[in-house]
Amino acid sequence: MLTPLKENRFSGRLRHLWSKLKHSSIKTFALLFAFGFSLSLTVSACTPTQQTNTTTAPTSAATSVASSNSQQSNVIRIGYQKYGTLSILKSRGSLEKRLASQNISLQWLQFPAGPQLLEALNAGSIDFGHTGEAPPIFAQAAGAPLVYVANEPPNPKGEAILVRKDSPIQDVAGLKGKKVVFNKGSNVHYLVVEALRAAGLKYSDIQPIYLPPAEARAAFEQGSVDAWAIWDPFFTVAKRATDARVLKDGEGLVANREFYLAAKPFNDQYSDRTKAILEELQKIDEWAATQPTEVAKLLSPALGIDVPTLEEVARRRPYGVQPITAEVITYQQKVADTFLDLKLLPKQIKISELAQVTKQ
Repeated sequence: MLTPLKENRFSGRLRHLWSKLKHSSIKTFALLFAFGFSLSLTVSACTPTQQTNTTTAPTSAATSVASSNSQQSNVIRIGYQKYGTLSILKSRGSLEKRLASQNISLQWLQFPAGPQLLEALNAGSIDFGHTGEAPPIFAQAAGAPLVYVANEPPNPKGEAILVRKDSPIQDVAGLKGKKVVFNKGSNVHYLVVEALRAAGLKYSDIQPIYLPPAEARAAFEQGSVDAWAIWDPFFTVAKRATDARVLKDGEGLVANREFYLAAKPFNDQYSDRTKAILEELQKIDEWAATQPTEVAKLLSPALGIDVPTLEEVARRRPYGVQPITAEVITYQQKVADTFLDLKLLPKQIKISELAQVTKQ
């Protein structure tokens, strides 16, 4: 367990590494994505806020990798983020009830964002998880053994570029030469790219600052950056708490789908378990779609976010587990090609190689 002092020092070094990425080479970024987050996962395993109530004790990435070949067949390791249908499924406990008769238990591991979650999948630390549209693209380029198994409907209003309420910046064109903070390789990374393109700007016209949500918000509130691209629930929390202005959300620019992804070895061996997870997710979505207040009340204690804020997020969000279609694959390929053109992706990839059409 890291002491607070040691953890702060580690976090400082990690922030320094992220800041150097602004002008890093393609190989450096690929290497960081493929290996660097194993350090942050070690911290996650030692930090109480990254541990959750599970039916089995959380393990570090190093431990999981060491035991990946001998993983107990009665444990499913699920990676989730602070909000989404997986969070609701965890809180309701319905998947545990379904699998109990098969003597299968669940291990839930929380991650701050999609890139970190998929690094855990790449390292063999989780079997199933969810992210936005960009993280699996970078993970595929880094060689992660993942499979797209389903997605949620587009949610373009679930992410946005924010500026402080007193900012002189009035539109995306006003970001030229400014510092914009966001999580590198995340869904909002693509939002920033597309918003700049629509405003007649190039990606090189801004100063990107790469930080995960918590540190990005601190930088935003302290005024050390000019704008912040972020997704829900962080987006709505920050907007309500700071009176931040929405400079541009994803409407008309991006789809902002949430994808369900499985580790290929897990999906190949236990396709029935993938199917069971997706079926329970669909049931939860059907319930959540008509119960936004109950969803907010359910998640509020675990997330530490007030009910009215979570209810706003829940009412705006679309629901429904959908199969991966040709249209979805085409869109994801467009996202991947965009990052490749910007020299942010180390090599060309084919989304179709990892996409699985899931019959519902």
